[in-house]
Amino acid sequence: MLKTKRDALRKAAGSSEREAGQTLTDMLYRELEDAIVKGTVQPGDRLEEQDVAERYGVSRTPVREAFRLLAASGMVELKSRQGVVVRKISINTLLEMFQVMAELEGLCARLASRRQSPEQDRALKAIHARLERAAEDGDVEALYLINQEFHESIYDAARNAYLAEQARQLRNRVAPFRRRVTYKPHRLEKTVKEHEAIMAAICSHDAERAHAAMRDHVNFLGDDLTDFIALSE
Repeated sequence: MLKTKRDALRKAAGSSEREAGQTLTDMLYRELEDAIVKGTVQPGDRLEEQDVAERYGVSRTPVREAFRLLAASGMVELKSRQGVVVRKISINTLLEMFQVMAELEGLCARLASRRQSPEQDRALKAIHARLERAAEDGDVEALYLINQEFHESIYDAARNAYLAEQARQLRNRVAPFRRRVTYKPHRLEKTVKEHEAIMAAICSHDAERAHAAMRDHVNFLGDDLTDFIALSE
């Protein structure tokens, strides 16, 4: 996997100098963001410029630019003495973020219920069926990917690119924390049932019910997460 990523980054470097710098920066940004979202890199961890450059077989310049993009999106902090640190979030801030995310995701569900095509109805039902099977099998990695697909399908059906961008960015910000409880046995059953309610409301084109189901899903998850963090401290 690492070799494949290195090869892709080196291939990007084969274009013009300016394009290569932008491409390498973008690819590194996505790779590092994904590592943070998946929890491979934890809140509070330091990212070393030289280590990242060596890991991906690139110079330090695109790494530095990728760090700046991560800082601009709120994923990391640039500290004068500590360098680049994955941002920690307080419980109060996390609650506030989930409140905002609940409304953004709720609006996505509302718009999707009004704009989703019959083909997209079938696709969302199929995604949910796969989610149920993955939950029964206890396949955590599949659950993570299918859950992303479920929400991306709703973003697409909402047909509002700006809203999708904002919702996606906030989901990524809270993802390292969300993963701590989403796939716990007690939470997993709730998640599947909540997704079923969201899917049913959207596919029946009930805008009010879709908005409420999605908003409740995000708020319930936020409550479970903050309880988990508080008990862990």
